Amino acid sequence: MNIENLLRDNIKSIKAYSSARDEYKDASADMVFIDANENPFQSTVNRYPDPQQTAVKERLSLLKGVEKSQILLGNGSDEVLDLIFRAFCEPKTDNVITLPPTYGMYKVLADLNAIDIISVELDSNFEPKVDEILKVQNSNSKLLFLCSPNNPTANSFNVDKIETLIKGFKGIVVIDEAYIDFSSQESWVSRLSEFPNLIVTQTLSKAYGLAGIRLGICYASEFIIYVLNKIKPPYNVNQLTQTRALERLEAIRDVENEVANILEQRIRLRQELASISFISKIYPSDANFILAKVDDANLRYNQLIEKGIVVRNRTTQPLCENCLRFTVGTADENDILIKTLNQLS
Repeated sequence: MNIENLLRDNIKSIKAYSSARDEYKDASADMVFIDANENPFQSTVNRYPDPQQTAVKERLSLLKGVEKSQILLGNGSDEVLDLIFRAFCEPKTDNVITLPPTYGMYKVLADLNAIDIISVELDSNFEPKVDEILKVQNSNSKLLFLCSPNNPTANSFNVDKIETLIKGFKGIVVIDEAYIDFSSQESWVSRLSEFPNLIVTQTLSKAYGLAGIRLGICYASEFIIYVLNKIKPPYNVNQLTQTRALERLEAIRDVENEVANILEQRIRLRQELASISFISKIYPSDANFILAKVDDANLRYNQLIEKGIVVRNRTTQPLCENCLRFTVGTADENDILIKTLNQLS
């Protein structure tokens, strides 16, 4: 597959903006910096940040076993996804394929970029309908979004089905792995070299506990990353975010311990939810949340709100009628949730 043929024509010829820090990279050197029109008075953040986030990428490269040239960082995963739309999808011409129920920003970004959506609902087990997906694609189908583990269903998709889709789809397959750190499956980052049309996105918002700093990660071939770097804003990841991300990535043992605790609490929460009389089904989870079917999702959601507990009501989503989504909290938060659920009538 020639990935360059999938690019928008204007993206092929576009030249990236060259910032002051692109032209002279070592802003920490003992030199007089009067090149970037910055305020010269030191405030720790008076200088522009590294536009390529080198230190963060070096750490991610070691942790993930990929080259720095295969990593792009964004202001949250949403910016990364938007860049992918901008690179590959011609407005009012191309389309993308999504698999509801899934992450809602795929549709928002498609609408924002004037891109049509072809929706193929998951099957009753929340798995992709591979044959139908490959059948509905056409010459203008540029992106296929696979959220695995999926939000809001919490399951990871069958590996063989994903591989068939990557091989059979004639555009770019984007695997959204926001919840991969809670999964028993191996990340598709390890298989990037096999598939030139594969992009994997991850985030520091979930397992790393850094939702507030907004850092999204894109792993792909060197060519795709080169293209996305051409069109990203020059200083899209601020210095405070880079500093905090690096601190957390260097404390990987703490992250692993927190993930282990969440997985233990997920088992416990699942067991406790099974004893609640108005919960009729608990779906398998490979994420840090559990989807459960209740008798009346709107009623139960409002009852929990009145008790000071906020869950997510997913009843309006395809295949999720009367379903609530419970994020796995701390042991104390789960205690409060279970106690409250048992008191509801």
